[in-house]
Amino acid sequence: MKEVVLDCIGDDCRLSVKKTESALQELEAGDNLIVQITDFCAGVQVPSLARRSGHNVEIIQVEDGEWEVIIEKTKQ
Repeated sequence: MKEVVLDCIGDDCRLSVKKTESALQELEAGDNLIVQITDFCAGVQVPSLARRSGHNVEIIQVEDGEWEVIIEKTKQ
């Protein structure tokens, strides 16, 4: 199991979602992707994308206006 950090700080929602989709394709089942975001829309859309794909998701507010979306890839 590996852990990958994806820096989407300052990126808009659309770019954050695209980066997340791309990063998830590179991971194996059981790996974790930590997506760092500051865009509120991305804070909704990135977890939604991961859940729709069947992955486990946890959201942590790191500080005001910054979140980490932790995605455990559960399937290929």
